[in-house]
Amino acid sequence: MDENTKTISLGKKVFFLHPSVFTQNHLVPELTQEEFEIYLIKEEGKLLKALEKYPDSIVFASINEVMKEGAWEELIKRIQKSPALTKVDVGIIASSIDESLKTKYLEQLKVHCGYTIIKPDADQTIKQLITILNSAEAKGRRKYIRMVLGDEANATVNFSINGNFANGIIKDISVVGFSCSFSEDPELTKNGLFPDIQLKLQSQLIKAEGIVFGSRMDGGEKVYVILFSQRVNSETRQKIRKFIQSNMQSRMEHELK
Repeated sequence: MDENTKTISLGKKVFFLHPSVFTQNHLVPELTQEEFEIYLIKEEGKLLKALEKYPDSIVFASINEVMKEGAWEELIKRIQKSPALTKVDVGIIASSIDESLKTKYLEQLKVHCGYTIIKPDADQTIKQLITILNSAEAKGRRKYIRMVLGDEANATVNFSINGNFANGIIKDISVVGFSCSFSEDPELTKNGLFPDIQLKLQSQLIKAEGIVFGSRMDGGEKVYVILFSQRVNSETRQKIRKFIQSNMQSRMEHELK
């Protein structure tokens, strides 16, 4: 599989540079719930560093925030002219209507991901951004973000088996399910149903129902895959997505230090 095919398959990272408070509090949480891989960046240097590492990304530039107009134009031209960043797509987020700016970015700089004006009705803005991201194939072929967790994630699982509690470490998680390992193998059977699973995702305690899909060996460790049942409600799935986004943001910030 070549790098381009791999990127299409896994989807693209979406960076919001200098997002407004409205963008952070209203737009990003909704886009996260739509399974886009979103990151917030508040330094131009860190954005360029991120794009060098992930050159198939999408950038939304909040042109009414922090920097002067000339600096925004210069930054976008720098991205567009860099031979290493030819696959980066840029979109504009504006807080008000300015036809001259809109013309400049769309017709002169020819940004690929549109010119989105934040409207009082957040739903309308979110729909427009979803349309743009889907057109840019931001999700690739994947439907859900699956996050592989390190020891730093502090994510554990426990549930009752024949009156005894099995406590495990979550290895990866998505809204579809998770994989986990145990210090002592509980010998879970395929298709076994567990109605009272407790997931501890950092400080959050989440209750869910899951079915054992199977197991695999990872080195010398047995890893079980458990899928959430249809009875897991939307609120629980929202919490899982929020946990994933928060962890990915922290990991990206650490990576760009």
